[in-house]
Amino acid sequence: MDTIRIDKWLWAARFFKTRSLATDAVERGRVKLNDERCKPARNLKVGDLLDIDNGSSEWQVQVLGLSDQRGPAPSARLLYEETPAGVQRREQAAERRQLFAEPADQIRGRPTKRDRRQLDRSRD
Repeated sequence: MDTIRIDKWLWAARFFKTRSLATDAVERGRVKLNDERCKPARNLKVGDLLDIDNGSSEWQVQVLGLSDQRGPAPSARLLYEETPAGVQRREQAAERRQLFAEPADQIRGRPTKRDRRQLDRSRD
């Protein structure tokens, strides 16, 4: 196998839980192939550089292997290698989330009167 669809590879490499989520991410421009937007049917080959935003984190990876079957996580990890710039960027984002927690993240559903007052105080 020389090439594979990008949405299928993203699913097999465990960046997305389902193939339809991977397809939606590619269509919305959250996955870039060699710094360009692409379509889900675009073929991916070994050596390509991917920028992936799966909602919870951003990855910059280089493709090392191709697979169209979703396997265990250790074997999926062998399909790609994260770039040093991507590792640094992901660690900085995690540190920012840890140090500067958004007050609204702890509120679930409609805020109570007390929650709203706390939000108003944090904004001032």
